Amino acid sequence: MHGYDVIENPGAPIKAWTRGVPIEDAALTQLKNVASLPFIHSHVAVMPDVHWGKGATVGSVIPTVGAIIPAAVGVDIGCGMMAVRTSIRAEHLPDDLSGIRSAIEAAVPHGRTDNGGRNDKGAWAGEPPASAVTRWADLKAGYDAVVEAHPKAAHPRGFGHLGTLGTGNHFIELCLDEAGDVWVMLHSGSRGVGNRFGTYFIERARHEMRRWHINLPDQDLAYFPEGTDGFVHYVRAVSWAQKYARANREVMDSVLGVLKAFWPDLETTQEAVNCHHNYVSKERHFGKDVFLTRKGAVSARLDELGIIPGSMGAKSFIVRGKGNADSFCTCSHGAGRAMSRTEAKRRFTVEDHVRATEGVECRKDAEVIDETPMAYKDIDAVIAAQTDLIEVVHTLRQVVCVKG
Repeated sequence: MHGYDVIENPGAPIKAWTRGVPIEDAALTQLKNVASLPFIHSHVAVMPDVHWGKGATVGSVIPTVGAIIPAAVGVDIGCGMMAVRTSIRAEHLPDDLSGIRSAIEAAVPHGRTDNGGRNDKGAWAGEPPASAVTRWADLKAGYDAVVEAHPKAAHPRGFGHLGTLGTGNHFIELCLDEAGDVWVMLHSGSRGVGNRFGTYFIERARHEMRRWHINLPDQDLAYFPEGTDGFVHYVRAVSWAQKYARANREVMDSVLGVLKAFWPDLETTQEAVNCHHNYVSKERHFGKDVFLTRKGAVSARLDELGIIPGSMGAKSFIVRGKGNADSFCTCSHGAGRAMSRTEAKRRFTVEDHVRATEGVECRKDAEVIDETPMAYKDIDAVIAAQTDLIEVVHTLRQVVCVKG
């Protein structure tokens, strides 16, 4: 017996791994809109963390032939996770973890930006670290090629944001696994430059739809047909932004340097897991080469390791893919929001948040209420709904959380 339900729909079939995790009406409408497009291949797959997103739902897997939808990838291009196990153990941690959190916050730029102005707290104030300089040297030619063709897509802080955290649900955490080993885990993407690329090409696609008089159920489903200049240029831009996002997470291994100030003998004890969960790639599924968009979803090929984080006060998981063909070899990217940020701020208080994050060294103020654990779905239910997609390798419990 398979683990998904088929959602009735006049367009392509929708296969949903959502048992025990209901789909909100707005997200269901979006799924049906996407599945109605004429270039969907085989079916649309839905992960258990599914919720409403811009254009397409977060937690959906969209295979297309002959077209690509920029808003389905979104503006946080290449957003994803990175995690590595260290030689530190639970018994090595001090009772008061506030000094470690403060050291990480001081070492990694994070927080609100003003689109690259002098008050951009999310960028390096001075010269970025050597690792960022080296990686930018590798990335710069690709960036220059995109903005030479599309000057309005340029962003002034592509270099200055490399190795920085960002805002919203982006985070850096120290976690303990079931054996008491300490893991470093972080969540970030392509920062301001990826956002600029995404926003620019989403609007370009809308413009093309208007020019060709193509009516869509949602203007955010505007697409570039394969072979057009827009398609070629977008694929180049999104591919570059995904490389930048991966490099951004890798440069943030500077967190390990922070920890070495506390534990000079610290080593990593396995290769880091580094996975996108907002991206598009060319893959072969059900007999065709497709552009597979994972919007809030992680590749889970057979034996491939991935990361499914919970919220600030909930457990997270290192998982191994089972290569389930019906899901396009995919699993969820997290718990998934249970409500909007506005609703979370309306419904919960700082006192609620303090109780929910007891035992975690993290911010406990009104500015992070939108990220409180209650704003997210039950991570245990999300994992239970996808047991034919992944197996759990490690269960992690946060002890330090730095929010963007």
